[in-house]
Amino acid sequence: MRDASMEQTALGISTTHSIAGDIRYSAREKEILRELAKQVAELAVHPREDEKKKLWFKLNDLQPVRPLVFCDPENGWNEIITQDQILCEKPLFRVWEMGLRKEIYWATQMQDDRVIEPFFNVPYSYTDNGWGLTEVYTSGGDGGSHVWDAPIKDYAEDLDKLHFPEITVDYAKTNEIVEVAREILGDILQVRLRGLWWWTLGMTMDFIHLRGLENLMMDLMLYPDEVHRMMAFLRDSKLHMLDFLEKNNLLADNTGGTYVGSGGFGWTSQLPQPDFNPAHVRTMDMWGFTESQETVGISPEMFEEFIFPYQLPIMERFGLNCYGCCEPLDIRWHVVQKFPRLRRVSTSPWANREKMAEFLGNNYVMSLKPSPTPLAMSSLDEASIRAEIRKDLYTTRNCNVELIMKDNHTLGNNPMNAVRWCRIAKEEAGAF
Repeated sequence: MRDASMEQTALGISTTHSIAGDIRYSAREKEILRELAKQVAELAVHPREDEKKKLWFKLNDLQPVRPLVFCDPENGWNEIITQDQILCEKPLFRVWEMGLRKEIYWATQMQDDRVIEPFFNVPYSYTDNGWGLTEVYTSGGDGGSHVWDAPIKDYAEDLDKLHFPEITVDYAKTNEIVEVAREILGDILQVRLRGLWWWTLGMTMDFIHLRGLENLMMDLMLYPDEVHRMMAFLRDSKLHMLDFLEKNNLLADNTGGTYVGSGGFGWTSQLPQPDFNPAHVRTMDMWGFTESQETVGISPEMFEEFIFPYQLPIMERFGLNCYGCCEPLDIRWHVVQKFPRLRRVSTSPWANREKMAEFLGNNYVMSLKPSPTPLAMSSLDEASIRAEIRKDLYTTRNCNVELIMKDNHTLGNNPMNAVRWCRIAKEEAGAF
């Protein structure tokens, strides 16, 4: 069981579906969570939250709007809200406390364009039985680097050992946790059961966990048929998962304040579909997302042959789509632009800004990402950060832009780095 120092992501705290343990709360834990929830509820009803929401609608609907700013420090949160600040004792309630404190910090300190909402989301408790083969990790811990021993050593011997991961939802545990959340917070925030089943559906991360990154690079030349077979298997496994989630009413609408893709939030008037039934969310009512950061070193031609055809059927399932994360898309845009209903496109720190601005114009949302490196220093070089943002926003002045700070593994033990970055970004975006 990991505590609130676990890996932080834009989706929240990773693996929250498996954090439960003893869910009997003390009077002190209830008091702590309720006081924090009251602060979130008060912040959520401020008129500025509705104004920010309107801005996201405009951006995602491709209407003229100033660049929107979002900062998620990710693992930097562990330097902003340290373990000694988390007062609850049991692991589940420490996770809840961290989430509530993050909401308050977003609203009162960072003050970016993230909307504070009067909701408290509880994920499903579930397990899956994996691929049939499992990688073995070696890690230094504490969110540091790790390596793994990929289990597929020989395609001929190992491919047939794979099977689709099957999800098993523990409905009893899920309902128990939801009821506890309602007991503690239900009269303050709306408690919602919302599954977070994936971050990316891109598959290449799964490939390298099973086969290894260096092996994949070599296999593209030495074993192309096996790579195709493996990608087809991974594609079919993702489609199988989507079918299962849709059939069992386990999907949640992500067209509001849900983080989508590797950038901003989901508000749009173009989803869900006109025949939407809130009791049965379909993939076509949702934003989809794929990327292929792991294949940054291959040619556009190889990407088009080995990756694109397998991501395409997944993207076809969704009403609107996001593509890309850290990989520079300017060199493979002629392929990426073929994805259906593509709306949000990543422009990473390694992408050519001028080319991406020309490619995207005002036909897409550009998810523009400055480098997180300056925020990892103990002190912030504010002049250079301001100059970089100003240059980027000038280059992309004819685009629909969201300015995203993420991938922060550290803030140099200086939480004010995130606060100051948000203030500079919003000033340059014309928000002050």
